[in-house]
Amino acid sequence: MVMIVRPLLLACVFIAINMLIPKTVISSRAQSTSTASTAQEPLPDAPSHVPVSRAAKPAAHDSTRHSSPSDAPWPREADHGDETISMYQPQLESWGADELHAYAALAAVNKKDKKAKYGAVWFTARTEIDKVNRQVTLDKFQITKVQFPTMKNKEAEYQAFLQAKLPGKSKIIALDRLEAELVAAESEESRIQSFPVNNEPPKVIFTTKPAMLVLIDGPAKFRDLGGTDLRLLLNSKSTVIADTKKSKCYLNVMDGWMEASDLEGPWTYAPKIPDEMEEITKGIQERQKERAPEGKAPPSLKAAKKDGKIPAIFVSFGPAELLVTEGAPQLDSFQGLGLQYVKNTSANVFREVTSNDYYILLAGRWFRSKSLENGPWQFVDAQSLPKDFAKIPEDHSKAGVLASVPGTGPAKEALIANSIPQTATISRGEAHIEVKYDGEPQFKAIEGTPLQYAVNSATPVIRVDANGYYAVENAVWFVAQSAQGPWAVATSVPDVIYTIPPNASLHYVTYVKIYRSTPEAVYVGYTPGYYGSVVSSSTTTVVYGTGWYYPPYIGNYWYGAPYTYGAGVATTWSLGEGWSLTFGVSYGYGYGYPYYYYPWWGPWGYYGGCCWGPAWGSGYGGYASANVYGRWGNTAYAGTRAAWANPHTGNVGAVRGAAGYNANTGIIAGAAGGYAGNAYSGQGAAGRGAFAYNTNTGAGVAAGRNNVYAGKDGTVYRYDRQNGNWSQNSGNGWQSTSRSQSLQQQQQARSIGQMRTQNFSSMGGMRGGMGGGRRR
Repeated sequence: MVMIVRPLLLACVFIAINMLIPKTVISSRAQSTSTASTAQEPLPDAPSHVPVSRAAKPAAHDSTRHSSPSDAPWPREADHGDETISMYQPQLESWGADELHAYAALAAVNKKDKKAKYGAVWFTARTEIDKVNRQVTLDKFQITKVQFPTMKNKEAEYQAFLQAKLPGKSKIIALDRLEAELVAAESEESRIQSFPVNNEPPKVIFTTKPAMLVLIDGPAKFRDLGGTDLRLLLNSKSTVIADTKKSKCYLNVMDGWMEASDLEGPWTYAPKIPDEMEEITKGIQERQKERAPEGKAPPSLKAAKKDGKIPAIFVSFGPAELLVTEGAPQLDSFQGLGLQYVKNTSANVFREVTSNDYYILLAGRWFRSKSLENGPWQFVDAQSLPKDFAKIPEDHSKAGVLASVPGTGPAKEALIANSIPQTATISRGEAHIEVKYDGEPQFKAIEGTPLQYAVNSATPVIRVDANGYYAVENAVWFVAQSAQGPWAVATSVPDVIYTIPPNASLHYVTYVKIYRSTPEAVYVGYTPGYYGSVVSSSTTTVVYGTGWYYPPYIGNYWYGAPYTYGAGVATTWSLGEGWSLTFGVSYGYGYGYPYYYYPWWGPWGYYGGCCWGPAWGSGYGGYASANVYGRWGNTAYAGTRAAWANPHTGNVGAVRGAAGYNANTGIIAGAAGGYAGNAYSGQGAAGRGAFAYNTNTGAGVAAGRNNVYAGKDGTVYRYDRQNGNWSQNSGNGWQSTSRSQSLQQQQQARSIGQMRTQNFSSMGGMRGGMGGGRRR
């Protein structure tokens, strides 16, 4: 991962500034400051404790009270007279929107003589997907067919029995199992939509010493801090204050300030600051003490100066990335490959031995140069990437990059994982928004469409026609007849909105969908594209960001649009935990305390006077496995208890105490694969997830009794994991059969799915500490 280190933005900074200037609001376009209302009474099936709003302090968690069902072992059994009916793990035919089509092997075992008859069942179900707890709830089961070759006369009886029993017995299934099944279903890959993205390289800054990157969104714009000689830099997430009297700029770093006569530096330690900044500084320091790990002091800029570890400051007025190594680059080799990698960095930096070309991975894109220090960098398409990248071992610490190597298994898996939505059931009567504009609404055309969008609002507002306005708030669509509202939860969205191209700043809203509705609720979902991921048509891989720069709106407020570069985004993967999409995290200059740097945009960030919600960090699946619906407080309810939009009443219960779970953001902490650790050591998380699968032999961890599979024609197959042999049963007992590619893919998928489910549950549903990266 390329480490992009930026000044820490904490709630107290903005609270302190807002105390000086009550009207000051700093926001980015994808973030809304409106507050959702909360229900006064718990909704059906919800725990009875008092709900909290988004801006309130999360309620204390009671793990016994809020427990929820989890993925039980397979096969699952039900008594049927003198028989026990066993259903083996379902196999997917398709999974689109929130509807699943699947089939599974069945065994009817006589309780007396223990003889078994085998068959298969086909069914459909609506899915509620909870990425925080990595589980899927199946609802509205409909069995479409049951087949028992030797008991044709009992098929109708079994179908009626299973229609009554199957929903209860098979309600919960681990998301990791289904993701692995989707990867095995090759047809699923063809339905994934890709887009032309901009692959122009950003400005790349290379340094061998501790450094920080300050991004300013276009020419600097300041706002007066009333009654003082100070001015606040509006169009940056870095906290920069200009003193007009002394002609100095002050940049917040750690718990202190650095100063320069000009924004571009040079920046030096500021031993003294204007008196008017003391309250702001005090707020910063208090917040850092609150967030410091127990028994540890927060990082000190004064101590960094004393130890000679003051970071160099780089300022960019447009997209940029920062490559940091701990001293001169140190190269290590892959055994048997013509590739080397730089090991004293958390960035993904490689060198091809034959050509001596350097390759770097930025936001899921590969760039090539002859020089790390001087560039120039050139985009590398799918055909031009050296073949040895695809041969990087899957248990290597650099295996995370395989998700960005076209044609590899991890890259295909990333495509599937990126297509799976987080879902929720939203109450139409409870969910509300208030859209705010900087003055009167101003609309601008979305190029290539008949649509217009509001440029002077933090909320994405789209004008379809004179009487049709649509807005998105935390992955829920709203509709109004006027730009000023009143707004109601939308039950459908015009198809034309989904034609917004990637060169438009609101492209990300096209990843928010409405599946169906009732008079009381809408069933909604969003895929990681809402956070900025895109499937690139030039590489057929998942990348972060569209690559285009979108000029911001700056008036009384700054509404910045998504940046592709500048947040240290990495697409990562490990066999033990799968694909994730993460923002950069630095552990900072040898202090052992994590510096958290916030992303440029996204559904998180500043949303009122409460706090900044971290969208970075690698959860189990990174921020691609977060649940933004948790921001809706109690305005959503659980239809089947899997994807409650209120984490205080739903998601928290299943994560066993929530010891790494941020209820405001819906994020579980931890690392899937890749680099989310020390900025210099290069020690990432890839390959650390209970590697238990041998892709060469096909011997996996799908142990126990979950070794029976159904063919699409109803034939049942059994896998003997001891010797790797297969047998089939068409009604006349088990007979040896050859191993087909389809069967092998199914067996591998079940093994990987079980391994990842076990890895997740073995940590109590957790990975590491609050908000980002494993604590090492």
